[in-house]
Amino acid sequence: MRSISVGTGPVTPAEVLAVAREGAGVQLSPEAESAMAAGRKVVDALADDTRPHYGISTGFGALAVRHIPVDRRAQLQRSLVRSHAAGSGPEVEREVVRALMLLRLSTLATGHTGVRPETARVYAAMLTAGITPVVREYGSLGCSGDLAPLAHCALAAMGEGEVRDASGTLRPAAEALAAAGIEPVALVEKEGLALINGTDGMLGMLVLACHDLRAILRTADVAAAMSVEALMGTDAVFAADLQALRPHPGQADSAANLRALLAGSGIMASHRTPDCTRVQDAYSLRCSPQVHGAARDTVAHAEAVAG
Repeated sequence: MRSISVGTGPVTPAEVLAVAREGAGVQLSPEAESAMAAGRKVVDALADDTRPHYGISTGFGALAVRHIPVDRRAQLQRSLVRSHAAGSGPEVEREVVRALMLLRLSTLATGHTGVRPETARVYAAMLTAGITPVVREYGSLGCSGDLAPLAHCALAAMGEGEVRDASGTLRPAAEALAAAGIEPVALVEKEGLALINGTDGMLGMLVLACHDLRAILRTADVAAAMSVEALMGTDAVFAADLQALRPHPGQADSAANLRALLAGSGIMASHRTPDCTRVQDAYSLRCSPQVHGAARDTVAHAEAVAG
């Protein structure tokens, strides 16, 4: 089975797809392990500081002014995960949850969250073993993060809640982890906060959607080319110099695709003879690059945001 190495830099869309849809395993690079160990030292130092530090020696949100004694800080992190694992509705697709977990792991691997390497290893091990936490469709806070979806994943890593194993069977998380030889994580200062505070669910869905939309857009160009051919239209309007007069990138890409698809067509060639009296095709044919191009530009913007 293919394995993806997660380092301190970002994963690629292709790697997200490999893990989400193809079941690729995951391992942490030595650089990521070192970065997380260094980041953890910073959090440990803040935990020993007499000054308050958010999410480490204080509560969260409105309780940020409340000091948390040392002996209750681990409990605080567990409680944070448990309280936010409150999603509802149908189960989210397996591929989305796997994408979510990989992207959260990628953030942890930067070393900037203060999570211990052993905590990140549990996520990598769950992905490799095909253990997928049960995440529900409703519960994300949007701009504030996918708190509920991420909390359900963190809950499973703690050995609580429900998961689907590699065969798709619904099982208690503790049972599935034990069967895979994975020790549940016991959270310490800041780790609960680091595991649930992110937008990895929506990012995962965006990466998957952009990949699928690219295939749909190529299919749309093929359908347009077939329509031009079937209705005995012309490709003259798709000429590169003409398209350059209205320099929309997506439109130019679609027109270039149509030219390539219609290249060598006898019907296209027939319009270049003196006998052809056709002035122009129907609007739905000749302006397909404008419509397809606008969709391409929108996907390009979405890909830029995901990147």
